[in-house]
Amino acid sequence: MTPHRNESSLPHLMFAVHKIEFWPVDVPLVDPFVVATGVRLVAENIFLRVTLSNGAQGYGEAAPFPEVGGESRSSCLDAINRLGATLLGQPADRFSEIAGHMKVLLPHQPAARCGLETAVIDAYGRALNQPLWELWGAADVRERETDITIPICSPDKTLELARRWHARGFRLFKMKVGKDVEQDILRLEVVHRALPGVAFIGDGNQGFSRDECLAFAKGVKRFGGTMLLLEQPVAREDLEGLAAIRRDTGIPVAADESVRSLADAEKVVARQAADYINIKIMKTGVVEARKIAAYTLSSGLKLMIGGMVETRIAMGCSFSLVLGMKGFEVLDLDTPLLLAEDPVDRGYQYQNSRLVPWTAPGLGLSIQPPSDASVVERR
Repeated sequence: MTPHRNESSLPHLMFAVHKIEFWPVDVPLVDPFVVATGVRLVAENIFLRVTLSNGAQGYGEAAPFPEVGGESRSSCLDAINRLGATLLGQPADRFSEIAGHMKVLLPHQPAARCGLETAVIDAYGRALNQPLWELWGAADVRERETDITIPICSPDKTLELARRWHARGFRLFKMKVGKDVEQDILRLEVVHRALPGVAFIGDGNQGFSRDECLAFAKGVKRFGGTMLLLEQPVAREDLEGLAAIRRDTGIPVAADESVRSLADAEKVVARQAADYINIKIMKTGVVEARKIAAYTLSSGLKLMIGGMVETRIAMGCSFSLVLGMKGFEVLDLDTPLLLAEDPVDRGYQYQNSRLVPWTAPGLGLSIQPPSDASVVERR
């Protein structure tokens, strides 16, 4: 990855990675984020700032979710320190090569790689004075609407949360399910009866067996609920189960945990296991996420985009893909709304259920590193 030192490489050297700062951040959630495989009370994330040799600075975020991706914050901190040292001096405009280099070094640390990728690309966008979505093509720059996630909780708490979000204009509820079929059906039913006109995504996070998912779908159909999608109802390896569920329920299926790489997406397409693929940069990194999105559309499948428990840094990068590329039909870009505070200045904004694009360079946002942030720097 060492650039050739000749005249044609001089512009690249202006954008070389000069300094990387990173630090842990704890952001409490308003309510416990309970899914079939685990629970989060606090987003235990990592923020990063990359400075290029021309002074441009960009920001990134690593949001490990051990119960879903297997990464911990501790492993991400170690990975960022290791990977960061290999990025010093590398030209930011070759971010695709940087992404591939990091994946070879640490293939099982996608959240750490994602944080570094995002920060490098953000810095490069700022050096060019271009919003990140312009870097991706500016194909669909407009306000977009997101769903809202309701964690696994009691029927009464479910209804309380649904009423709160409904009052703010949300009509698509992503219901975390997969622990108790009858309770899951009841939770959706109380929302359906109290708030007519809403639709659901049932997100199992691999918690259902095939038979349990079929029973869940039948239960929702019985009370007349509108199920837009069944997201990753069964184990990620059970592509046959995903294919059977979409065939036997008639409800579109979205593959999430089943797709952690382009090779995974190819397997899903080959097995006709899903109607949608859920793009998450924290599972794959930014560059590979774009490749998966392009492949998904070229294969005739549809696109959903989501995230882990992220602030507006990582989620802003995902939103930049939505604005820059075409074809994202279902947006699940809501987790900053579930946090008790917003540590990020500027960037894209929420107007209730709508995401409002930004026009400033890069991600258009900023954060201030603490004085004790870890530093990897060229000497």
